[in-house]
Amino acid sequence: MATNTTVVADHNAPAVTQILAEFVATHPSKGWSDAVDHEAHRTFLNWLGCAIGASDHAAARAALAAVNMLQPAPQASIAGRKDRVDMASAALINGITSHTFDFDDTHLKTIIHPAGPVASALLPLAEHIGSSGREVIDALVLGIDVACRMGNTVYPEHYDRGWHITGTTGMLGSAAACARLLKLNTQQTAMALGIAASQPIGLREQFGTMTKPFHPGGAARAGLMSALMAKHGFTSSGKALEAPRGWAQVVSTKSNWNEVTGELGKRFEISFNTYKPFACGIVIHPSIDACVQLREQGVKAEDVERIELRVHSLVLELTGKKEPADGLQGKFSVYHGCAAGLIFGRAAEEEFDDHIVTREDVVTLRRKVQATVDNSIREESADVTAFLKDGRKIHVFIEHAIGSVQRPMTDAALEAKFHGMSDAVIGADKTNALLKACWNLGQATDVHALTALTHA
Repeated sequence: MATNTTVVADHNAPAVTQILAEFVATHPSKGWSDAVDHEAHRTFLNWLGCAIGASDHAAARAALAAVNMLQPAPQASIAGRKDRVDMASAALINGITSHTFDFDDTHLKTIIHPAGPVASALLPLAEHIGSSGREVIDALVLGIDVACRMGNTVYPEHYDRGWHITGTTGMLGSAAACARLLKLNTQQTAMALGIAASQPIGLREQFGTMTKPFHPGGAARAGLMSALMAKHGFTSSGKALEAPRGWAQVVSTKSNWNEVTGELGKRFEISFNTYKPFACGIVIHPSIDACVQLREQGVKAEDVERIELRVHSLVLELTGKKEPADGLQGKFSVYHGCAAGLIFGRAAEEEFDDHIVTREDVVTLRRKVQATVDNSIREESADVTAFLKDGRKIHVFIEHAIGSVQRPMTDAALEAKFHGMSDAVIGADKTNALLKACWNLGQATDVHALTALTHA
C-alpha cells in the first residue's frame, strides 16, 4: 500500500504546456534573426556529420539488427547507410549514431545535446511526408527551444538526481518539432507534449556504454510517436509539464517557470548552441585544450614527470574514469583526454579508438595525470601544470575551451569536422555536395536530394 508523503508542490504554475503548444503551433516561419537561422543550419550540419560518422559503429549495427526483426516498412533513410526503415526506427538509429561519438552539439547552460533527439526525428518524418527544407529548419529551431527551455527550468537539480537531461528533455523537443512539421494545431500540439512528458529517457548510470547514445535515439522516436498519436486524436493531460505531478515537478526539485516564459519567441536557445572540436564529454574539453597548448609550447610526453590538473567537481564526477578499458569509456576519462591532447595535439574520434585508449604510451601518460577538485574553478575552465623531468614547470589556464560560445568553431572548422567523419563513409565528393545541401536547406523544396546524398 502506498504511503502518504509530504511533497512541496507548486499548484500555481503557469500553463506551460499550453503556452509552449501555442508557441510551437503559431510562431511565424523564420520568425527570428538571420543569425539564429544560420545557427540552425550549423546545428543541422554538425548533427548530420556526427550521425554519418558513426553509422557503421557496433551500436548502430546492433540497433538496426533489432529493428529489422520487426520487419519495418521502408519509409525513411538512415544517415550513412543504404538501409531504409520505418520513420520511427530511423529516428531511433539516427539519434543513436549522432551521439555515439559524443561529438555532437551542446547547449552549455544545461549540457543538453539538443539536435540528437530533435533533428533525428525531423529528417525521417520530413522525408516521408515531403516537407520543405524551410519547414525543417523552422521545426528544428522551435523543437530545440522547447527542449532547452524545459531543461533550463529544472537544471541542475534534475541532472544531479541522475537523469541524462538530453534524453529526458529531448522527447519534448522532438514532439514539438514533429508537431510543427505535421502542422498540428495548438490543442493537438499540447497533446503531443503531454504524451511525450510521460516518456523521459535516460539515466547517467549508463554513461560509457552504448545505452548513453540510445537516450537521444529513444527520445527522438518517443517524440515522433507522440506527435503522430496526437495527430490521430490520442489524448493526454493538458498540463502534463507543469502540474504538481507533471513532468517538471516529478523529475526535479527545481521548477523555474520563467525559464519557459521569459522572452519566449524573442530569445532562441539555439543561439547558445556550441559544437565540439573534441569527441568526448564536454567537461573534458578545457583540459584537452590546455594539453594541446602544452604540446604547442614544446612539451613532449616522454619529458613529463607529472601533470597536475585542477578542475570543478563535475569534471571528476562525470569523467573520472582513471583506467578506461575501451573507447566509449575513454570518452568519460579526463585522464585519457589529457593524454590524447598532449600526444596527438587533438582528440577527434580516432583518439578514442579502443586500440588508442589501451596503447602503452597513452596509458603511461594518463597515469601521470593527477586531477584534483577546486570548486573555485568553473565547470568550463581548467588549470593545468606540466612538471617536466628537467625541473621546468609549464602552466596553462583555460577559461573557455575552443568550441565554447566565447570561442566558437568557425563554419570552416565545422566543415572540416564534417569531412573528418563523412569522407570515409560516403566519399569526399559526395560530402562536398552534402555540405552545400546542408547550408542551403532553408531554401530546399524538399529534403529528398539531401537524404539521397547521405547514403553510403
